[in-house]
Amino acid sequence: MKAIRLLKPGSPLEAQEISIPSVDARDVLVRVKAAGICHSDAHYRAGISPVGPLPLTLGHEVAGVVEKTGADVKGFTIGDRVCVHYLATCGRCAFCQAGLEQFCETAQMIGKHRDGGYAEFIAVPERSVFRLPDEIPFEQGAILMCSSATSLHALHKARLRPGETVAIFGAGGLGISAVQLAQVLGAARVFAIDINPRKLELAERFGAISVNASTGDPVEKILELTVGRGVDVALELVGLPVTMRQAVQSLAILGRAALVGLTQKTLQVAPYSEILNKEAEIIGVSDHLASEIPFLLDWARAGKLDLAHGVIRTVSLEAAAVNRVLDGLEEFGDDVRVVIIP
Repeated sequence: MKAIRLLKPGSPLEAQEISIPSVDARDVLVRVKAAGICHSDAHYRAGISPVGPLPLTLGHEVAGVVEKTGADVKGFTIGDRVCVHYLATCGRCAFCQAGLEQFCETAQMIGKHRDGGYAEFIAVPERSVFRLPDEIPFEQGAILMCSSATSLHALHKARLRPGETVAIFGAGGLGISAVQLAQVLGAARVFAIDINPRKLELAERFGAISVNASTGDPVEKILELTVGRGVDVALELVGLPVTMRQAVQSLAILGRAALVGLTQKTLQVAPYSEILNKEAEIIGVSDHLASEIPFLLDWARAGKLDLAHGVIRTVSLEAAAVNRVLDGLEEFGDDVRVVIIP
């Protein structure tokens, strides 16, 4: 089968012909119909976040059709439409039993620690597979598995309550999902902060109040829009120290800043004025949970989470096309979400 793979960090991905993965007794083989290209994949290609073993097929946002099942698989049959949770876990450890599988000691992330979805087929454990409703196209099902799921997990970690205000730093793929999900969870007002006018226009279409950080200090603007109060919840989805600091500075008393974006750089805060005096919180967000996926699928099927209008662009399973998308992500370009259609 054809796969787009990382051979060496810091180098472009390359197309390779590799064997169709084998299926163990509790595995499901999925024919990939859509694979999302995530900003994390740009970090993996660049070597910012280590992956391996190499060569490795990237891609952790996957939807498709069941091609084959292992002997012990009971919940799926050939032809089922499915989407794939990003982790292969043991299912037995204390973290897995508590529903915190992202901390499973033997967890393998698809597209990072084992071959992912930039390919024609992928094999994953049955417990990582979810039925994709007929109403949800494959490309939307794929990005629900990361950008939407991580945004929902961030809002859960930030303990967003109905009637609260939210600032979302970064109006890309995660941000557009976060704008909608915050409203589903009852947010009174949602502010979207970015430097890209196209992304801000899209956020406005989904009900956000846009704040253009290229034309002024976004913290000052948020304080102005909230009459000096600040916001109850801030999500940082960019992965830059400057936007992380802005997220913290935008908080109201008892506010919570959930940090999602990846960076190796240090975040500086003023402990007294920005944290202690407000009893504010800085919360780390590690991906998302399998238990959150059914909520997303229900909301997408009901039209409460709209990933169709201006959010998704598609490319073919070609190395040059995928590398161009990753280049654009590194430069924070116009694309919101790009999905590979093999």
